[in-house]
Amino acid sequence: MSEPDFTTLHQRMLAEIAAKTIFATTYLGKAALDGRVMEALAKVPRHVFVPIELRPYAYVDTPLPIGYGKTISQPFIVAVMTDLLRVRPTDTVLEIGTGLGYQSAILSELAQQVYSIELIEELARQARQRLARQGCANVEVKIGNGCHGWPERAPFDRVIVTAAPELIPPALIYQLKPGGRMVIPAGLPEAQQLLLVEKDDDGAISTREIFQVLFSTLEDTEAE
Repeated sequence: MSEPDFTTLHQRMLAEIAAKTIFATTYLGKAALDGRVMEALAKVPRHVFVPIELRPYAYVDTPLPIGYGKTISQPFIVAVMTDLLRVRPTDTVLEIGTGLGYQSAILSELAQQVYSIELIEELARQARQRLARQGCANVEVKIGNGCHGWPERAPFDRVIVTAAPELIPPALIYQLKPGGRMVIPAGLPEAQQLLLVEKDDDGAISTREIFQVLFSTLEDTEAE
């Protein structure tokens, strides 16, 4: 496919996200996503963050396989999770589950610094390459167990998790700054909910269910 083809499909994806947001007003409490989020989605080419054989489907509003039993999330879900995070230009963000780097690239447009953890070494290697080619200099990727967070870089203004644990890992709550926000899917595979977690200035935690989702499981390699 040519770049003009991708441009047209990219524009259709943005229009579909905008339409689906209107239908999700009941869950989101608003009919449109933040302008900065939509600008980031418009700027980052999703097709460079999917396997080459799937590029014709890059702008379809569906998850796509990226190998190792993992997927790149549906564009609408990426948009909603990013919007819920309310990333500010001065924020430091922790991402759990780099995949091939698409969500990282979106966050790099919005935050001062992004730290991303990927369990699978080959995915982390590819993500670094793809992010570098897109000029995402403010993203650092490491291989590791996302359930532990990144203590050396903590605390974080924002935390986003792109795989689902049954329960929110305590380390991620601990590494979230007072006044911070976390967006995470959690629950049993058949009953996952997208959660917004907020820590107030005194360190008290509140959670809000947004809607039901289906993510791959967040693996804790030391829990077995």
